[in-house]
Amino acid sequence: MTEDSPGAQPQTSSGADAPEIDRSIYRYVLRYTLRGQLFLLLLTVLTMPLVYISLDIPKRIINQAIGGVDMPDQILGFGVDQVSYLLALSVAFLLVVVISGALKFYLNVYKGVLGERMLRRFRFDLYTRILRFPSAHIRRTTPAEIIPMITAETEPLGGLIGDAIAAPAFQGALLLTYLSFIFQQDLWLGLASIALYPPQMYLIPKLQAKVNALAKTRVQTVRLLAGHIGETVQGATDIHANDSGRFERAKTSNQLGRIFDIREELYRRKFFIKFLNNILAQVTPFFFFSIGGYLVIQGDVSLGALVAVLAAYKDIGPPWKELLKFYQVFEDTRVKYEQVAKQFEPENMIKASILEDQEVVESLKGTLTASNVSYGEDENSQTVSGASFSLPLDTHVAVVGGAGSGKSHLAGLAARVLWPTAGRLSINDLDWSEVPEAVPGRRVAWVGSSAHIFSGTISHNLYYGLMNSPQNLDPKTEDKAEQRRLREALASGNSTDSAAMPWLDLAAGNLSDERALLEKAIKVLAVVQLDEDGYRFGLGMHATFSDQDGMRARFLKAREQIRAKGLEFVAFDPDIYNVNITVAENILFGNPDDPAFYPDRLPSNPLVTQLLRDAGLFDDFLAMGHKVAATMVEIFSGVSADSELFEQFSLVSSDDLVVLERILRDTTDAAVSDLAQLQEADQEILRALVYRLAPARHRLGIIDESVQQRLLKVRGMLRDELGSDNDSVNFLDAQAFNPGLNIESNVLFGAMPFGKPAVRETICREIDEAITAAGLREYVIELGLTADVGNAGGRLSSIQRQKLVIARALMKDPDLLVVDEALGPLDFNARSQIIKNVCEFMNGRGVLWVLETPALAREFEDVIVMGSGRILEQGKSEALEQQDGPFKALLTN
Repeated sequence: MTEDSPGAQPQTSSGADAPEIDRSIYRYVLRYTLRGQLFLLLLTVLTMPLVYISLDIPKRIINQAIGGVDMPDQILGFGVDQVSYLLALSVAFLLVVVISGALKFYLNVYKGVLGERMLRRFRFDLYTRILRFPSAHIRRTTPAEIIPMITAETEPLGGLIGDAIAAPAFQGALLLTYLSFIFQQDLWLGLASIALYPPQMYLIPKLQAKVNALAKTRVQTVRLLAGHIGETVQGATDIHANDSGRFERAKTSNQLGRIFDIREELYRRKFFIKFLNNILAQVTPFFFFSIGGYLVIQGDVSLGALVAVLAAYKDIGPPWKELLKFYQVFEDTRVKYEQVAKQFEPENMIKASILEDQEVVESLKGTLTASNVSYGEDENSQTVSGASFSLPLDTHVAVVGGAGSGKSHLAGLAARVLWPTAGRLSINDLDWSEVPEAVPGRRVAWVGSSAHIFSGTISHNLYYGLMNSPQNLDPKTEDKAEQRRLREALASGNSTDSAAMPWLDLAAGNLSDERALLEKAIKVLAVVQLDEDGYRFGLGMHATFSDQDGMRARFLKAREQIRAKGLEFVAFDPDIYNVNITVAENILFGNPDDPAFYPDRLPSNPLVTQLLRDAGLFDDFLAMGHKVAATMVEIFSGVSADSELFEQFSLVSSDDLVVLERILRDTTDAAVSDLAQLQEADQEILRALVYRLAPARHRLGIIDESVQQRLLKVRGMLRDELGSDNDSVNFLDAQAFNPGLNIESNVLFGAMPFGKPAVRETICREIDEAITAAGLREYVIELGLTADVGNAGGRLSSIQRQKLVIARALMKDPDLLVVDEALGPLDFNARSQIIKNVCEFMNGRGVLWVLETPALAREFEDVIVMGSGRILEQGKSEALEQQDGPFKALLTN
């Protein structure tokens, strides 16, 4: 059910050129769905004769087939008697009902599809407009306000859009059909049926206007509450630090109270309208029974006609109520639509033409020139005032100044993330404010003081600046699913680009292939001193490979080098119990592929349970678990539930303690005979504690030498039972690379010792040397790039986030790099070294760097000194340092 002809080949669109949103919901609907609405009207017209026929046939059945009056002698040339005529009319009635129902089914589905397409278009248009918001408006708007507008507040539009014309047309046509049938039976009955419509049509719009005003106020109040909740989430730490929770709760309570008052008034007014409709609707049957009964008695109307009229009036109620309901829903939705559309039309929006796609972007050469440029986020303040400068795109310039000097906004103007409110920025006479976003987006790199990290991997963020060349499938593809995706995207006015396809524009980064991309990524990470972090991330990753490059042999070579260093005491050995890993891991001595063999599920694994019985450990595990439980309750008694001790000990949680205390109360002593009386679930809980024990970490003295030897026996029995080649456990093998172990554990083929930091440091150093000697360091960094950064980079430190953003900028090979105090979290020496590295990387290309520390300006050729929004001084850094002036004053202070 699409508006496109099946044979039509889809065109393509990125959706960046979405037109303005109409303030009128009907204009917006008709602009995009006129063809579909007309088709719905056609379907509606086709159903009306069937509705009329469905009303007329029962009358004929009563008067003619059953009453025997005016019955035809034949139908379609076939003779009929009273019974056959009754059967023919009954079959005809059933057939009409089925056809009418099928048409209604198709009509409803089509309405749903039409509505969802428009809802998809509207949400996409709103999202596209977010990308056009001026930065000042973005700073004043919270995500908690914007997100519900695009998601929750637009949801009712889907149902309304499909019904915008079809519902009133269909219900109105039904109503007219029923009324025409009634008028055909008798004029007075017809007049009686519509007598109360005029009062309703006059009163309801006036009452609804009050409801609309309340609905508008409710929407605005809910948005204020959403903003307050978002602010609470972001400022939770400060709320706790200032003990202001009571005040914030009071604010929330007041806002909720305001919403309650509005909704209470809404309910009163909405249900009064419903009450009025119901009362008026029940008055009309009085006229039918009184006037209609009188007419039947007088012989002016047949009983069959009156019954048909009553049946028709019974059917009049639903369409009339649906029309009134549609009017109320439409008015409520119209208010929401207008409120949402208004919020997405801030002043000074970025022109839609700026966002238009540009396939080829030439390198920038020449000079960035500012002529009397000013910038302010409101009429009363200007953070940049009358700034003029020239920046050749092969020089490196530092921008310094105190707080409020306007230096950050000057950098934003140069990078075109801000637009001047006065003056002109240009590159070789090309107006910098008018060029498509593709030009600064691909040829200029911007790094702010708190740049955003996107959810995903390190590589996704590192290559993000190159993701502007979608490798879409041919629009003429024979893939049915892809054809449908393209058609629906076009029908909904969405982007036809597929996010699942490759997007990297290697040519933009002067790269020949993905190998060159990786080499450049490693180089850039080294420039910003993030390569070591990437390497550490890689050590914790798991790897699978086809071994085309002999990777397994190289890893085994690194492992042998570690063994040669005398680190057998941490190594995995099938004949030695490893005290640095848990009992469960020692029993498995491998990595489980079958969930039934996951360490936390071993206590309930039937095979492992039987092996423990065979080794005489099953009852001992119960007694040992009881001892562990008693020790844990004793150690953690009185410790707060959020204490870090639980995580450090990594054996029980605060919730576990409650269960363990109950189990201990149920047992008088630790005798196996007494413990065996516990429920099976409680016994399993106690045994599970033993599975979690790591002797070197927990040091409880429970897993002694004797127990370790018996556990080694269980290990061997498990290997014999499953066999070396099985689908349940991938057993550890010193001569094989194990994908279940991370890189570090594969090279070490052992477990890091607990509580010995000096030994751990030595082992890490040996691992690093072995990996480097085997030529695996680059591969490990490549794996590190696949590490997940968490939501907004939450798994990275602030230093790592800023370094990653600078690396992302350098990956574009920009003609101009603009940095705004991006090294704030680093110390002076680290900042200095990264600046040197970046400037060397950007040799021959432009750099504009807003510095946190004026002394770092010595690393740059030229300096711009800002103060109170104006350029106070500019020139060569060495010359400015020698003369008395603002720059020298900054250095001195």
